[in-house]
Amino acid sequence: MKDRTRNAPAAPKVVDRAAFQAELDALRIREKAHAKAGDAIAAARRRLPMVEVDGSTPLVGENGATTLLDAFEGRRMLIAYYLMWFPGKAAPDQCEGCSLYTSQVRELSFIHSRDVTYATFSQGSYEESARYRDFMGWKMPWYSAEKSLETLLVGRKIGMMHLVCYLRQGSKVFETYWTTGRGVEVMGNSYALLDLTAYGRQEGFEDSPDGWLKLSEEEQGYRFDGRPIVQWPRVNAGYSDDLGTGKS
Repeated sequence: MKDRTRNAPAAPKVVDRAAFQAELDALRIREKAHAKAGDAIAAARRRLPMVEVDGSTPLVGENGATTLLDAFEGRRMLIAYYLMWFPGKAAPDQCEGCSLYTSQVRELSFIHSRDVTYATFSQGSYEESARYRDFMGWKMPWYSAEKSLETLLVGRKIGMMHLVCYLRQGSKVFETYWTTGRGVEVMGNSYALLDLTAYGRQEGFEDSPDGWLKLSEEEQGYRFDGRPIVQWPRVNAGYSDDLGTGKS
């Protein structure tokens, strides 16, 4: 990516430590209120009703045909990210947003300690999408839900990313929550960390002072120089992005 450190954008005013701390203390009151509001929303989420889903709904996994129930791996709960997929497209043409968020899901042991399994449900074929998983170096459980999307995503737009939560009671499976759009930001910490910095996400929708550092429209997405940004470290390290399409 191009070097933007040579620019001299506007910056926060300089004050002494006491003035800085006073402003921060005032903001902290709002931060704590925001955290409590988030706790209240989570509490309401835990009180949502649930809807039964057929646990025998077929998926394709590493060992071939399997089911939604099997994807729990014996745990009580399952979080499934429905990855967007463009059949027959080369790796650079796959979804940059899904690539970003999936790349931020790494260590799963803490989630497992809460009796929860996390898995990716590709909306494309297992053969193609698993090659993409391997190219990206992702280690989470991986399935194709391509043949069962009408059942699993009933009432939702197939082809969009979705984050869906399930609960297992014996052999019965229930859907307890789902989200899409900006709701999937919970999968990663990149935006949360950027929101702590002086210039934030540097994107057009943000309310920032005049003259604040902003990315160009070309730079504001998740793609740079013809690829999803998160692919470049893998390409530069020499990993093959051949998905079997002949268009690597």
